[in-house]
Amino acid sequence: METTLETTTAPLSEAELARLDAYWRAANYLTVGQIYLLDNPLLREPLRREHIKPRLLGHWGTSPGLSLLYAHLNRVIVARDLDAIYITGPGHGGPAIVANTWLEGTYSELYPSVSRDEAGMAQLFRQFSFPGGIPSHVAPEVPGSIHEGGELGYSLMHAYGAAFDNPDLLVACVIGDGEAETGPLAASWLSNVFLNPARDGAVLPILHLNGYKIANPTVLDRIPRDDLEALMRGYGYQPHVVEGDDPTTVHQLLAATLDRALDDISAIQRHARTTGEVTRPRWPMVVLRTPKGWTGPATVDGQQVEGTFRAHQVPISQVRDNPEHLRQLEEWLRSYRPEELFDATGTPVPDLVALPPTGERRMGANPHANGGVLLRDLVLPDFRSYAVPVDRPGGSTAEAARVLGGWIRDVIRANPDRFRLFGPDEVASNRLGAAFEVTDRAFLGAPRDGDDHLAPDGRVLEVLSEHLCQGWLEGYLLTGRHGLFTSYEAFIHVVDAMVNQHAKWLKVTRHIPWRRPVASLNYLLSSHVWRQDHNGFSHQDPGFIDHIVNKKAEVVRVYLPPDANTLLSTMNHCLRSRHYINVVVAGKQAAPNWLSMDEAALHCRRGLGIWDWASNDGGQQPDVVLACAGDVPTLETLAAADLLHRHLPDLKVRVVNVVDLMRLQPESEHPHGMSDHQFDTVFTTDRPVIFAYHGYPWLIHRLTYRRTNHCNLHVRGYKEEGTTTTPFDMVMLNDLDRYHLVIDVIDRVPGLGARAAHLRQAMVDARQRCRDHTRRHGEDAPEITEWRWTDPGTVSTP
Repeated sequence: METTLETTTAPLSEAELARLDAYWRAANYLTVGQIYLLDNPLLREPLRREHIKPRLLGHWGTSPGLSLLYAHLNRVIVARDLDAIYITGPGHGGPAIVANTWLEGTYSELYPSVSRDEAGMAQLFRQFSFPGGIPSHVAPEVPGSIHEGGELGYSLMHAYGAAFDNPDLLVACVIGDGEAETGPLAASWLSNVFLNPARDGAVLPILHLNGYKIANPTVLDRIPRDDLEALMRGYGYQPHVVEGDDPTTVHQLLAATLDRALDDISAIQRHARTTGEVTRPRWPMVVLRTPKGWTGPATVDGQQVEGTFRAHQVPISQVRDNPEHLRQLEEWLRSYRPEELFDATGTPVPDLVALPPTGERRMGANPHANGGVLLRDLVLPDFRSYAVPVDRPGGSTAEAARVLGGWIRDVIRANPDRFRLFGPDEVASNRLGAAFEVTDRAFLGAPRDGDDHLAPDGRVLEVLSEHLCQGWLEGYLLTGRHGLFTSYEAFIHVVDAMVNQHAKWLKVTRHIPWRRPVASLNYLLSSHVWRQDHNGFSHQDPGFIDHIVNKKAEVVRVYLPPDANTLLSTMNHCLRSRHYINVVVAGKQAAPNWLSMDEAALHCRRGLGIWDWASNDGGQQPDVVLACAGDVPTLETLAAADLLHRHLPDLKVRVVNVVDLMRLQPESEHPHGMSDHQFDTVFTTDRPVIFAYHGYPWLIHRLTYRRTNHCNLHVRGYKEEGTTTTPFDMVMLNDLDRYHLVIDVIDRVPGLGARAAHLRQAMVDARQRCRDHTRRHGEDAPEITEWRWTDPGTVSTP
């Protein structure tokens, strides 16, 4: 690989070099202390067994490199007055980042008990990976962090998400060479195709090659240098290489490299912003190759440690019980010469305190890394103005997602600097194409004739990677902006692990006083299971809801609006909300409109409710409750109610629709939950409840298992039956169709079976007739496609 600087380049004066090296040594000392020490933080006496933690946890191997970069970034931030944040891909290097934020003073400001003196240092050491303390990763508790890195692969996409619409921000992103082997990270290099140098900030990727993972070499460290250079250049970057194991040499090389990279970034941005010529530039990136566990013990028990996989976590183990290991640990700690770094009180010496920037220029104190501080409300147009007219229930049809698209278009127009729409090549497919009336797809690749709505400054980010969409949006939200992720329902599972991490982040930060709430992570899942009849079984999976419900109740919400107006009201609520994960599942195909806008808004505020217009219980105790959640289950439930009204007019039927799924839980389990009294009032305490649900049936049982009437709850939903077929055949395959719901009523209502035997047989025959029609004609029968809701007060038994 071409090394892009002369080895004789020495931009640092002797004084600057000494200060940087001392700062690095201090950070390394504090890192080792966190992993090992329970007491005696400044080694004022020889180490003894009781000074060592009983359980040694943490990761040393990547930490020296992270601290080296943090120190050097401090230098350039001061020299250039940069607005910069630091993303740590190898998040298991948590003690290094904690050490650096303590040195710069941010940590003690946010946690006054961890003061910058000997007592605070002792507390800093004791709390790390210790019961009642802090985690070992770059967790939410760490100042300056927007990326924990506990699960590898997402650092670079978070960095780009942070840079979008932040024109003055530099995002330094350290990518571990183990992390670089993950699929999401491999795709992340393509993010530069979407970064606009005129209106976005800059990302400086730093690929840290230290050669090893837990037990194996890393791929990118072992491939030929020319191949690595070609790979980075192929992704569109200009690689700058720094490598070595002599601190003095590496300090000078790294300082020169950062200066050159930042000069290149400045030139790229200046050109785009002064000339208006916005094309894809070749952004700089850094390859830093240093030994794993650098400056740690060279050998332990006769085996090489520094520069090998053995340095990954705790290089010296069993320190309490092995006197030689205890001696070696003390020798290691004293090699950093702490007496030169901290004064008699344990405070960093003035020369070290002078190195980092001050105030909000410190990377630990930068407000972009606590995005709620910068968050501004969206300007949202009145969703009621986009309502579809509903003169009577089911009297008109609309494509709910397309109706929402008109509102999203105007949200984009009203918020040109803090709202983006993300999707994996599906924005138009999911019927949100109205957005392209006011914006384009962001894209800086080579243009061609016939391209559709591609422009460098587009507000829609489309790339065929759910990972990138998720990661970009997370980075965008965590730095104080808003967004919406639209995806096919079945394939949102690609980001299951990522949403796990984000949910954990939200849960933890709700209880960190200095962390401010960020905008909610909003999903619109369209092209859902019941309308993927044309794509078949591979596209049919509603299980993301189940995955989300597993997360902490205080941060997750699930909404199933049954029509266009309820979707508008729901999404308006979601974009106004803070610090949640909102999952909205709604169809994109033409479907009936059930509620006027006023009715829809009221229904959404309740979360669930009795639809009086569809019921005939007259406010009395019903014989059966027909409940539904989801647009297709609602359609089938109302069609079943219509059949019951026609054929069993004396049967008292109550129809209940659920928009907010979490209303089904008890209030003790979820903030949106209903009290038992409220729930029993709606669903009764002893009558059969036939529940038509959008997803897997057992979730409804799980949410309601404590309710009085759970034994009478019978749920129909998706049971993993699917194929390429017609819409109605899909619901029949899963016993969610109107005819089967009527059969369920006949089977479950006491005393109804014998007198409704003829109707039950007719329902069985109707199912077969509809199936035969699809097999013969390839489409659903007219009795299905032409069905319309009729007011139960006007029907008579045929």
